[in-house]
Amino acid sequence: MSLKTLFSTGLLLAISAPLLAQGETEAPATAKSVNDALGSFSGDVDALWTCLAAFLVFFMQAGFALVESGLTRAKNACNIIMKNLMDMSVGSLLFWLIGFGLMFGTSAGGDKGIVGTTEFIFDPAASEQVTSGAQSEPFAWAFLIFQTVFCATAATIVSGAVAGRTKYVGYLIYSVAICAFVYPVFGHWAWGGLWGGSGWLEGIGFLDFAGSTVVHSIGGWAALAGAIVIGPRLGKYRDGKVMPIPGHSMPLAALGVFILWLGWFGFNAGSTTAVGGGDFARIAVVTNISAASGALFAMLATWFLFKKPDTSFALNGALAGLVGITAGCDVMTIPGAAITGALSGSLVVFSVLFFDKLKIDDPVGAISVHGVCGALGTLCVGLFAAEGGLFYGGGFSQLGIQAVGVAAGFLWAFPVSLAVFFVIKKTVGLRVSNEEELMGLDVSEHGMEAYPGFAMEAGRDIYSAGAISPELIEDARRRESTVTASK
Repeated sequence: MSLKTLFSTGLLLAISAPLLAQGETEAPATAKSVNDALGSFSGDVDALWTCLAAFLVFFMQAGFALVESGLTRAKNACNIIMKNLMDMSVGSLLFWLIGFGLMFGTSAGGDKGIVGTTEFIFDPAASEQVTSGAQSEPFAWAFLIFQTVFCATAATIVSGAVAGRTKYVGYLIYSVAICAFVYPVFGHWAWGGLWGGSGWLEGIGFLDFAGSTVVHSIGGWAALAGAIVIGPRLGKYRDGKVMPIPGHSMPLAALGVFILWLGWFGFNAGSTTAVGGGDFARIAVVTNISAASGALFAMLATWFLFKKPDTSFALNGALAGLVGITAGCDVMTIPGAAITGALSGSLVVFSVLFFDKLKIDDPVGAISVHGVCGALGTLCVGLFAAEGGLFYGGGFSQLGIQAVGVAAGFLWAFPVSLAVFFVIKKTVGLRVSNEEELMGLDVSEHGMEAYPGFAMEAGRDIYSAGAISPELIEDARRRESTVTASK
C-alpha cells in the first residue's frame, strides 16, 4: 500500500471516528438539519396546497355567477353578477371580523360547544393556536382564506333562488346575516374542532368532511326561506299550471357548471389541508365519479319523464352529484360515490318538480341541488362509509348521527333565515315592484344592461310564450299606479 493511500485512509478514519462513536443515540448534525428543513418544508407545502385549493374554490364564484345568470333572464344578468360579487366581498370582510371567531373560536359550552367566543378580527400571528404552537402562522393564513371562500359559497347559493324579483339592498342585508351569523354558528357545531373550538355535533361523531350540510344545505335551506317569503316571479304559476320561464343562455350555464366542477376539486380534495398520504388524490377521483354519475342519472330521469334528455337538468345533476359526495368524499369507495351521485342526480329532478307543485319558485334549482341533495349526501355517509356505513356492516349508528346533523342544519338555517327575510320584507322591503320586475333588475336596480341593445328584445319572448299575458302586464301596471297614488 502506498504512503498516499495510507495517509488518505487515516484521514478518513480520523474524520469519521467521532460520528461513528455517537452510535444510534444521536443523528449527525447534518442529518438533523436536513430533517428539520424537511419538516418546515412539509408545513409550507401544506399551506401552499390549502391556498391553491382556496383559489379553486374562489373561482367557483365565477361558476355560480354564470350558472345563475344563464338560467335566468337576460334582463337580470347584471343583478346576478352584482350579488355574486358582493357575496364574496361582504363575506370576506364579515368572516374575518366576526364569522371566523363564531365558527372556530374557543367554544362556549366546553366539549358541547354552541358558538365560538374568541378569534374575532382574526389575526393569524396572534391566534391562540399559533401562539400555543399547535399551528404554524403560515398555515393559519392559509386556513383563513380557505374558510373565507367556503363562507362566500354558502351565501351565493341563496342568490339564484331569489333571482329576478329581489331588491338589491334587501339581498345585501341577508348576505350580511348569513356570512356573519347563520353559516358560522352551524359551522361551529360541526367543524369547530378544526381550529380552537369543539362543536356539539362533531362531539357526537357527525361526519361532514367538506360541507354537504355545513355549506350546501345551510345555503339551500336559507334559499328555501327566501323563496317562500319573496314569492314566485310574475307569471310563473297560472291557472294551476307551471309556466316555464327559460333562462337566456344555456352555454353560459354549462360553462358555469364546468367551472364549478373544476372548483370542487379544491372544495373536496382541498379540505384535507395537507398533501401527506396522498388522500387528496383519492378524494379527487371519488368526487369526479359522483359528479359524472349525477349528470348521467339526471339525464336518464328527464329522458324517462319528458321523453327528451333535458340539458338544464343534466347540468344540475352534475352539481347534485358534487354536492352529494362532499360530505363523505374522504370515507367512501368509488362504488359508494357512484351510487351517491346516481341518487343525487335522480333526486334533484323530482325535487325541482316537487317545489314547483308547491308553487315555490326557484329559477335555478338551488334549493334542490344544495339543500335537498346536501341532506341526501350527508345521510349517504351513514350508508356508504367504508368504515361504519350501514351497507359496509356498520349498522344504523352512524346513519342516526348523520340524520341528527341534517335535522339540526334545517332547524337552524330555515327558521332563522325565514325570520331575517321577514324582517327585511317589513322594513326596507324585499321585492321590487311589478313594473321593475317586468322591466328587469339590471335597469331598475343598477341602471344598465348586460347586453345593450339586445336585453329588452330578448326578454319579450317570455310574453309571446304565454308565461305573462298582456292582461297580466296591464294589471301589474294598474296595481303599481294605485300603490304609487296611495303613497
